[in-house]
Amino acid sequence: MTTCKIMLLGEMGVGKTSIAKQLVFGTFEGEYGSTIGVDIYTYDVVPAPGGQPFKFLIWDTDGSFGEAVFNMVYLKQAQAALVIGDASRPNTIASAALLAEKFTAAMPGRYLAVVLNKWDLIADDNRPDIPVALRSAAIPVIQTSAKTGFGVRALFHDAAATIMRRGQA
Repeated sequence: MTTCKIMLLGEMGVGKTSIAKQLVFGTFEGEYGSTIGVDIYTYDVVPAPGGQPFKFLIWDTDGSFGEAVFNMVYLKQAQAALVIGDASRPNTIASAALLAEKFTAAMPGRYLAVVLNKWDLIADDNRPDIPVALRSAAIPVIQTSAKTGFGVRALFHDAAATIMRRGQA
């Protein structure tokens, strides 16, 4: 079985842990509790017929690290990252764009997507602006809701398929 380490990066309160728990356990907890350091989850991606089994080691990082996470051992041997922002808080989207830029510089060629979580809180006429750096960098920007499960499973399955197609696992 192919195993891949994927980092969840982003500010505190954007829903990194909620995304991981929705994926792994199919649950959402409404009460917020900060991750201290890093929590690690595993998730087996069910392969397409004839496909290869794939497992993610999901590293859910402490949101207070910010850019300092790039100087820590946590990123060692990471094949991928999901940089998460809260779609209802524009400052976290700008922060996610900066973290995406830093991840690309620190880990060139690795899979990266920016995730706009809490999409269920956004009205159709109030969609957040995507920073120019993200629009021009060919980085996927994906909407999710950890609360409803919208887009969460597809996010990880698409990441696994891209990593396998690129031969990066």
